[in-house]
Amino acid sequence: MKKWVFLVGLASALAGCSAIPQGLFGQREDPQPTISVAPTLEEGEAPVGATTAEEFDTTSEDDRAAALEGATSASGETDLGTTIASLGDVTETGFWLKTPLVSAPTKGRVQFTENGKAVAVDLIPLEGEPGSGSRISLAAMRLLEVDLTALAELQVFQSN
Repeated sequence: MKKWVFLVGLASALAGCSAIPQGLFGQREDPQPTISVAPTLEEGEAPVGATTAEEFDTTSEDDRAAALEGATSASGETDLGTTIASLGDVTETGFWLKTPLVSAPTKGRVQFTENGKAVAVDLIPLEGEPGSGSRISLAAMRLLEVDLTALAELQVFQSN
């Protein structure tokens, strides 16, 4: 009986002791308040902590509508050819294609050859030979309905 009294007394004394390492008698949980504040993003800035395509794509519905509206084929545009594009830097927002098919920044559109969908983009020069491939923005890939892991064949047009 003395053993039990001693053990119960010892356990009671240790239960309130904060010097005992955590995890010895189970995990002690101290409630920590959490504050969640949505960051204010500057134009061209991706959200901190984003992990999904939806979180990285910060374009608005209006931006998407304008990119689709601007993608209608226009007379006077120049067909620059086709390129194979992969997903570019997801932290760079907007609608763009970095491609060796242009030598200076310009406006244009790209059309996904597999489904015919098109989107207006900023064409940005990329070092390399014309057939060496391109990089496209996350927002543009999503509007074109291209699998984000795919190498997409795109027809590239420059606006005149």
